[in-house]
Amino acid sequence: MKMITTIHQDIAFIVKDIMMYKLGLEESHLEDEALLQDQLGVDLNDIIELKIEIENKFCIHISQEEAEKLHTVASIILCVQQKM
Repeated sequence: MKMITTIHQDIAFIVKDIMMYKLGLEESHLEDEALLQDQLGVDLNDIIELKIEIENKFCIHISQEEAEKLHTVASIILCVQQKM
């Protein structure tokens, strides 16, 4: 169980790192329940770039339908965790 927790923490760290790098966001703003568009100012183009970067980093595929459901930092992290 500890290994799974560590892996999930690593995924969360990497996702947040990608968000800081690709979107220019500060780590202090990346609270799990932060709303991408309303609180973080992320637009559709940003979400597309973020999706591509995450897919490349984790060697996963996020469908358009799944991407449309990503509204918070936590939802992105959970999506990646479920695919690993």
